[in-house]
Amino acid sequence: MSTGQDNANAYLRTQVMSATPAELRMMLLDGAVKFAKQGRQGLVDKDHEQVYSGFSQARAIITELMTSMRPEAAPELCEQVRSLYAFLFQELVRASMDSDLPRADKAIELLEYEQQTWRLLLEQLKTEEGAGNAPAQPAQQSVPGRTAGYGAPAQDNYTPLSVEG
Repeated sequence: MSTGQDNANAYLRTQVMSATPAELRMMLLDGAVKFAKQGRQGLVDKDHEQVYSGFSQARAIITELMTSMRPEAAPELCEQVRSLYAFLFQELVRASMDSDLPRADKAIELLEYEQQTWRLLLEQLKTEEGAGNAPAQPAQQSVPGRTAGYGAPAQDNYTPLSVEG
């Protein structure tokens, strides 16, 4: 592995380890969009390996987004978002299997909309923190092994790609 690649990996690792749960979710959405676009480009180029690789990575990220939600914080919202992610997952499977460019475009459009929504949320949270206001936090129940709010978990075996707080 090259020194440049090592540096990039170290930088990414630092970003992930120091990110808030909302920032981790944003990183995951950025990755899902990036890989879905790579899969789409594979459809255009008729490059089956790129289609498989791009869409598979996008689906893996969508799966992480679905499984890392905290329904105890907002059950109805989590269910709606989980349904959206399940739909996106299915659309990417169908786009890949059927070489369906319009279906891939629609899935990417929805992913970009979700990405923009989270970007706006992060901006709002930073604005609230900068104004000295405590960021709005969802009402939540205590989860064993986890601290309250968006803080890092109390456990030593914390998995950094989990967006749970």
